[in-house]
Amino acid sequence: MRQTAVLAVGVAAALVLAGCTTETQSGAPPLDTETQSGAPPLDASALAASVTQDGVMRHLEELQRIADENDGNRASGTSGYAASVDYVAGILEDSGFDVQTPEFEFQKFHVNAADLTSDGLDFEVHALNYSPSTGPEGVVGRLVSATKDESPGCEATDYDGLDLTGAVVLVDRGVCTFADKQQVAADRGAAAVIVVNNEEGPLDDATLGDPGAGRIPTGGVSTADGAALEQAGGDVTLTLDTATESGTERNVIAQTKTGATDDVVMVGAHLDSVPDSPGMNDNGSGVSAILETAVQLGGSPEITNAVRFAFWGAEEQGLIGSKAYVNGLSDAERNDIALYMNFDMLGSENAAFLAYDGDDSDRLGGGPGPEGSAGIERTFIQFLEGGGTAVEGAAFDGRSDYAPFFDRGIPTGGVFSGAEQLKTDAQVQKWGGRPHAPFDPNYHGPSDTIDNVDPLVLAKNATAVAYAVGVYADSLAGPNGVPTGEDRVNARAGR
Repeated sequence: MRQTAVLAVGVAAALVLAGCTTETQSGAPPLDTETQSGAPPLDASALAASVTQDGVMRHLEELQRIADENDGNRASGTSGYAASVDYVAGILEDSGFDVQTPEFEFQKFHVNAADLTSDGLDFEVHALNYSPSTGPEGVVGRLVSATKDESPGCEATDYDGLDLTGAVVLVDRGVCTFADKQQVAADRGAAAVIVVNNEEGPLDDATLGDPGAGRIPTGGVSTADGAALEQAGGDVTLTLDTATESGTERNVIAQTKTGATDDVVMVGAHLDSVPDSPGMNDNGSGVSAILETAVQLGGSPEITNAVRFAFWGAEEQGLIGSKAYVNGLSDAERNDIALYMNFDMLGSENAAFLAYDGDDSDRLGGGPGPEGSAGIERTFIQFLEGGGTAVEGAAFDGRSDYAPFFDRGIPTGGVFSGAEQLKTDAQVQKWGGRPHAPFDPNYHGPSDTIDNVDPLVLAKNATAVAYAVGVYADSLAGPNGVPTGEDRVNARAGR
């Protein structure tokens, strides 16, 4: 009951904070309500209030049904993903959007077996996406640990004085990419690499990023198992029996028929799950939030700036769908995107309330976002804190579909309810929940079902999604605005 009351207060506060006039948000006079369509101009807080828990959960229920009918998952390359695409595209078409489902090349990665033994002990190991295969027989080699410095395994000198010929290298996660770590080890003659996670939990969501980057079999283990392996020493047997097959997959892209097309407000969420998971929080929650926002916005709203919704494929294999989309745009087309907001995991069971740290004020290690990102962060903070919900920063760590936009200098932001990280005592004081437990204990597992999504958390975040869409669809100006015109060109050119 108390959480329901908080949600209602949050929306009411937003109506006070942002709904008085258009001038409050943009610094410009209110738009003339007499338009060709006869519709009133968009009001951000009204849009937020229209995105209800029931509306969002209806989409999540449909995604759960799709997973149930397709072997319990919606991973890219499966019938469950195809059905998810068809559902989302159909809803958007019915809501009056111009909808496209562009294809991109996709390398589907399979893991037939993943095993690791040392000194008679078995360890949990996960193949990194696009890891070369050991074959079903595996590889046996001496365990050699990389130097533990500020950039472990990122430079050839990290192995000076060590014989890596035929060895299985144990290296800590951090600083450089997984692909770089295994390439450096391969150049020194290693037979395989095991990456040790630098935070609690298994390393079960890592990727080499590109099938062409893989040189030698590469797996990941938890911090605890890495320490136990290092202590055991001696020979290890590693089996990563993997395969990669070529094909195509689809994104879903939908844009309003109204609003300026050279100042596009872009909003995205990945549509795929990991294999063997229905993917309800990761990321049916983000999909449902932006889909219901699109439904309530409609395909021809009275807006200043066009809104483009994207539902990405193959995020779990290395952000493949979003990278293909961004890289396939011309410079002019990328410049037409005023900002990008990403929504990945919005209903975690033991939730945090996080906004991407656009100004790097929280010093989380991801650095600031492109110019304009700080304003996007403030928009989310003002909305949520205006309703009594404390907000912390989330690092731009490159693990979701904002990364290719971020890399092109496009202002970026979003909200996030947490994944495998552990909730601290201080965070329990802010938000309730269980201390020293993951924000989402079902992350990347078969238990990521609709029953383990917190509908109140999802609803609160969904109203924040809709509010931000409304703010920027109305105006890109003001203290929380983003660069426009020549300022945008210069900002993205680094001038």
